[in-house]
Amino acid sequence: MIDLSSGTAEILAVIGPTASGKTLFSLELAKGLEGEVVSVDSRQVYRYMDVGTDKISPGIRKEIPHHMIDIADPADVFTAADFVSGATKAIRDILARGRTPILAGGTPFYYKVLFTDVLSEGLERWQDVRSSHETLWRDGYSGDLYAKLLSLDPVYGKRIHPNDGFRVIRALSIIEKTGRTPTWWKDHGPKTRPAFRPFFIGLYPGRNILYKKIEERVSEQFAGGYPEEVAQLLARGYHADLPSMKGFGYRELAAFHAGEISMDEALEGDIRSTKAFARRQMTWFRRFSPALWYYVTGSGIPDQARNVIALWKERHWKQR
Repeated sequence: MIDLSSGTAEILAVIGPTASGKTLFSLELAKGLEGEVVSVDSRQVYRYMDVGTDKISPGIRKEIPHHMIDIADPADVFTAADFVSGATKAIRDILARGRTPILAGGTPFYYKVLFTDVLSEGLERWQDVRSSHETLWRDGYSGDLYAKLLSLDPVYGKRIHPNDGFRVIRALSIIEKTGRTPTWWKDHGPKTRPAFRPFFIGLYPGRNILYKKIEERVSEQFAGGYPEEVAQLLARGYHADLPSMKGFGYRELAAFHAGEISMDEALEGDIRSTKAFARRQMTWFRRFSPALWYYVTGSGIPDQARNVIALWKERHWKQR
């Protein structure tokens, strides 16, 4: 049990690139620490997106409670503010039950906004304004919208890609509703106050092993129902331009179902994009502190998890 008497609670968080073993590690920790897992994954929040996001099975979720999974519709705009709100509530509820919250996932920005004051409050909504910009974007005025953003906020505009419709539209909506630019809000806006402080456990098996595991995982996904999952999403009306459908794998398979690329091209594109994402994840995660890194994979994970369990109990559990 975490001791809250000293103030802000320290929370255990398992980080690392995709396919590094975070899920297995978090399950071992949950078993040894009377824990519940809070997913820190920007795609596992969406319902119906199971194979491509490697969601934990419903059976395991019955045994070990998981939070922040299947809480949004793929058509929803799920924001970092939504994550902070939901994860904070989940962590507080877990602590109130006398159990140990264990964060696990590979979305670095979600960790950043949860554990720092980087996120300005109240800048993530206004669907009425967003809808008008989205219509213009779909009608072929994306270049005009990006040029408008550059003229209003050149600092932010130069940080994002001209084809990143989600961020361009969000930025223009903020400007229209508040009269201030995203750059101004970043520097001067009210911030959320972090409710917790992290203790990161990092997993990294080395690049060669990681790349091999990524290739194996993506191949297994494609053989295990991934193309069919994307076909069902498209049949439900979740079009390829939705933010939820733009993740690697989903976008390639959407292009396959549209007849734009072959299945082999979709597979290779997913593998290539996943490897690139893993590199970006490690660029972020290497900056996270305090962190204890383990260069393990597979059969070595349970042993290292037991080491972390012993360390955590020594740091936090009261005598019973």
